[in-house]
Amino acid sequence: MAKKKSTFICQNCDYHSPKYMGRCPNCGAWSSFVEEIEQAEVKHARVSLTGEKAKPMKLNQVTSVDVSRTRTGLEEFNRVLGGGVVPGSLVLIGGDPGIGKSTLLLQVSTQLSRLGTVLYVSGEESAEQIKLRAERLGDPDSDFYLYAETNMDSIRTEVERLKPDFLIIDSIQTILSPEISSVQGSVSQVREVTNQLMQLAKTNKIATFIVGHMTKEGTLAGPRTLEHMVDTVLYFEGERQHTFRILRAVKNRFGSTNEIGIFEMQAEGLVEVQNPSQVFLEERLDGATGSSIVVTMEGTRPILAEVQALVTPTMFGNAKRTTTGLDFNRASLIMAVLEKRAGLLLQNQDAYLKSAGGVKLDEPAIDLAVAVAIASSYKDLPTRPDEAFIGEIGLTGEIRRVNRVEQRIQEAAKLGFKRIYVPQNSLQGVKLPQGIEVVGVTRIGEVLQKVFG
Repeated sequence: MAKKKSTFICQNCDYHSPKYMGRCPNCGAWSSFVEEIEQAEVKHARVSLTGEKAKPMKLNQVTSVDVSRTRTGLEEFNRVLGGGVVPGSLVLIGGDPGIGKSTLLLQVSTQLSRLGTVLYVSGEESAEQIKLRAERLGDPDSDFYLYAETNMDSIRTEVERLKPDFLIIDSIQTILSPEISSVQGSVSQVREVTNQLMQLAKTNKIATFIVGHMTKEGTLAGPRTLEHMVDTVLYFEGERQHTFRILRAVKNRFGSTNEIGIFEMQAEGLVEVQNPSQVFLEERLDGATGSSIVVTMEGTRPILAEVQALVTPTMFGNAKRTTTGLDFNRASLIMAVLEKRAGLLLQNQDAYLKSAGGVKLDEPAIDLAVAVAIASSYKDLPTRPDEAFIGEIGLTGEIRRVNRVEQRIQEAAKLGFKRIYVPQNSLQGVKLPQGIEVVGVTRIGEVLQKVFG
């Protein structure tokens, strides 16, 4: 609704006042003010660069179009986006400082510049700094526009002049809208700038990538509405001590959520990891206790990962529990089930659990592998190197069904595993591949008996 502006005018001398006054200070007349209401101009939020305004339409009158995705040269990046870059999409990329967000987007800009016009807006670095990084990555002659600017009005002016196909903002916390009086990076500034970028992207079909800062709690900085406004939210994860980086989709209006892409940080930049399962398992020791293999689903992709556990008698009154890459509450729940339903005395044992390789495992299907790793360390008995485990554990000790079990079994068989334990209820109607023994189980005690005897 348009805002109404009121002005009070003296009928005797035409004196204007923003509020009603009993006596005119100009001519001294009493009760001479009358109210005049001025209708403000209606401004449309979504107006394209050509001046076209959005209009209400019936659903059956809207023309459906096939979304033509633009595929970059990074297939892992395409996978996470759902197959490629969608025109007019707004993508938010978050990650810890120094994890490689700018490196990733610089490589993506190089790829996209061969397919269309790219405008790279940097509010944190100068054009010379970005040029130095491009030279380190081996792409000093990339054909895209660099613009070191933090004023949103200036950025909009350049967008109207260049009419790019792709727009990259690094980062949203450094961009300032002159219409808002607060400082850069504040809640109101981030919300207003993102809203303007959303209007630009949607009305002009400009695929826009936004870099967002992370808080110390590991969430995106700024208002929570920021994640609701964009089409896709990507998290760039990894540890600085490891070379592997994981690009994870937590929201995607154009593809699967929880899809991941895996890269390795090398001197020439980010290099795609084509077979992540083999990478995560290549350093596993044969005959080591406290280790098990799980087939986890990351979006549509099955990945084999190693779960490690170290169980040792506590030296203090309360046993210590530590997890890395696993949910702490889920690990505590599994240990309680093992003690109650499988007879393992864990209340006086310290437990240290982690997922090897830096990958985060958070789906219920990893429960069985975590339980087997804990039991292996507690009993000091190794699991077979060619065994894998899939299944969710209930509070009564039952092994509950999981989704996409056929894909998981096929991935394990492809990597040479000879035996896999899966929930019995998940085997109904599943076509089993050759070369791998599939063992259906119903209770956690049954699994430990078959694995350790």
